[in-house]
Amino acid sequence: MSASTIHFLTRPHVLSWLFALAWFWILDSTERERLPALWLWILPVSMLLWANLHGGFLLGFVWLGIYWVSAVWTWLTAKETRLEDSVAKIASGRRVRRLSLVGLLSVAASFINPYGWELHAHIYSYLTNRFLMDHIDEFQSPNFHGLAQKCFLALLLITVAALAACCRKLRLSEILLVLFAVYAGLYASRNIPVSSILVVLIVGPLLPSFSRWGFVQRMGAVDSRLRGHLWPMLATAAVFLIAVNGGRVGSARWMDAHFDSARMPVEAVSFIQQSDVKTSVLSVDYWGGYLIYRLYPHNKVVIDDRHDMYGEGFLSLYLSIVHGERGWDRHLEAYYCLLLPSKSALAVAVGATPEWKPVYSDEVAIVFMRTDLGRR
Repeated sequence: MSASTIHFLTRPHVLSWLFALAWFWILDSTERERLPALWLWILPVSMLLWANLHGGFLLGFVWLGIYWVSAVWTWLTAKETRLEDSVAKIASGRRVRRLSLVGLLSVAASFINPYGWELHAHIYSYLTNRFLMDHIDEFQSPNFHGLAQKCFLALLLITVAALAACCRKLRLSEILLVLFAVYAGLYASRNIPVSSILVVLIVGPLLPSFSRWGFVQRMGAVDSRLRGHLWPMLATAAVFLIAVNGGRVGSARWMDAHFDSARMPVEAVSFIQQSDVKTSVLSVDYWGGYLIYRLYPHNKVVIDDRHDMYGEGFLSLYLSIVHGERGWDRHLEAYYCLLLPSKSALAVAVGATPEWKPVYSDEVAIVFMRTDLGRR
């Protein structure tokens, strides 16, 4: 949970975490024969929903590919010196055929969306665009000075220790999933939540010290006595009912959902609303979603952090402005209202030009208006 806070936002990607977990559970449980193979047919059906919720549905094909490779490897390397080996080889071949058909059906299901194949083409062009991957913060490698990144680093260290102390032979699927999780998490910060989920699911059962000390058995006994599965269900239902009631229990307010005024330009946006400015607002991309939430439809927002919707050309122009590159002031001639972080280099540079006048400022944000707005 702590490692996932880096991307713990109320956006559709959190649904991809849920689907990724469900796909892993079904594929892993059927490989271990803890679930009947019929469960695999849930995957193409769930892909109908996943592909229409978030682009992270590609993770499903990664999981499926890893377990398919594992099944093929088991099938090819299985010996037939004993009857048990022959039976295992036949079962592996059956699983390869079943996963192949499930994969084809899942691919077909992913094309049932409002854009058809163009959705896949868009995701491919986005993820292979080197400019976007090299300039978008969430696609950069993690900075391990942050709390979430430190938690992910701790999980990696635990993974190394658990694999070193593992007393059983790892399945190929486990090895490939761990390698993918480590690579994905180190490659881009936005992958840390999914990588953390994978690492915990695979490495957790390998920790020998818990089973040696009887920790799992003791906690299982405690959980069964307290009917532990009921408490989370009751707590979830209670929280839901309170939220539906506006966060109130009787006359007392128990929930007060709001945006952190130390991170978001809450007061500055209120000023823009009260001043009845109708022009579009140029701000930093990571404030864009909040500005749309507060200002739409009275004010248009120039950019937000859905970078793939704006294209490389526009994003390049935006970055040249916020980084103060040569010609940044000329690029601002098309805009009349700026909302910038108070201590940013761009705010200092804009404040030093006669074309812009600060009309509001606080510790978080500063609002600039063009001095010739009335003549245009």
